[in-house]
Amino acid sequence: MSDSISTGALEALVAKQAITEVIYGYCRALDRMDKDAAYEVWHADGTADYGEDIFKGTGRRFVDWVWTAHAAMSTHSHQITNVLIQVDGSRAASEAYVTVALRTLPFGDAAEVADIFARGRYLDQWSRRDGRWAIDHRDFITDHSVTVPNSNPDSHDPRSIRGPEDLSVALFG
Repeated sequence: MSDSISTGALEALVAKQAITEVIYGYCRALDRMDKDAAYEVWHADGTADYGEDIFKGTGRRFVDWVWTAHAAMSTHSHQITNVLIQVDGSRAASEAYVTVALRTLPFGDAAEVADIFARGRYLDQWSRRDGRWAIDHRDFITDHSVTVPNSNPDSHDPRSIRGPEDLSVALFG
């Protein structure tokens, strides 16, 4: 048995790490409302299919669509788990589980606020072009979703900011 790792195995590990960081970066871009970073997740010709009832089109148009939806929320938080990636040279496929928590702004006569919790999976097709891994196509599958009234809409840390004033932006520069 040899202690050496093949060049192919190292390249696959580097690719998997790069893809994982793009997936994590996508969630951070949404939660910090960094639209330019969200655009970078897709190649210019990349597409997104979130289902007939949500969105189908280009990755860039999806970012524009989700921006409008997220602007209508007071807070949101995306988490990624169970990231599986298969690399084949400059192409890859991944499945990542996502959980999102969204809080609406007050609506209706009673100024009600609701929390939306959804779980699903990003099924992504990737390619490395000019040294950059990005999505060629994403299918989003909703596995579970629930909306519940919230009687305590101010229950969040006031330092949690959707924008460049958030402490994490200064931390990462």
